[in-house]
Amino acid sequence: MYGLSLGETDDEDFSADSGWIPWYCGLKGHEIFAEVEEEYVRDNFNLYGLRQRFQFYDHALEMILSAEAPEDDDLADPEFLEIYRDASDLYGVIHARYIVSPRGLQAMRDKYLKGVFGTCPRVLCDRQNTLPIGLAEDLHAAQVKMFCPKCDQVYACKSKFRELDGACFGTSFPQVFLQTYPSLVPLEIPTPFVPRIFGFKLHKQKSIIKLKVEQDQAALKDSGQT
Repeated sequence: MYGLSLGETDDEDFSADSGWIPWYCGLKGHEIFAEVEEEYVRDNFNLYGLRQRFQFYDHALEMILSAEAPEDDDLADPEFLEIYRDASDLYGVIHARYIVSPRGLQAMRDKYLKGVFGTCPRVLCDRQNTLPIGLAEDLHAAQVKMFCPKCDQVYACKSKFRELDGACFGTSFPQVFLQTYPSLVPLEIPTPFVPRIFGFKLHKQKSIIKLKVEQDQAALKDSGQT
């Protein structure tokens, strides 16, 4: 995430005058980031409790709100990089808050529908679109993972996203997202894999997905009886 050059941006139409946030989100491997609106970043309410977590908080915030992107010479300057590291982490924490706000959820919805986050690696989920999730709220505790809303499992994401910090997305984003957009919750029951030997089913062996389906069906039955 650190020490990247302008040559690694994915957007060919990117202008250095577009600002730090579009530049940062345009870096290779950063496609899953939403561009946090400047108005959101300037609202102190959204930044509550963050100042004491960063050594160069004021400089980092100023960098994030800068109207100019860094130049290659800047990214080779050790002193500049210290602030850049804090700016990257600060943006990540702000991003985790932004994507559960109404505007942030809408931005992530667009990415989800386009399949930007990737698809479930489980073959029987039939390329179901996934959502980014963190396994911890603290920075540098775990890398980002992908949650499949069909099988309810968490997987390692595409290699180009694997270096991103999971705290930039938070542990609750997929749940908030699917509650906000219930029409995007897959209606199909996940298909469990049935293990066989020479065509015969193996008894008493159930996959995690099979157990989940049975538990969900039992819960539905119980709720219908009450």
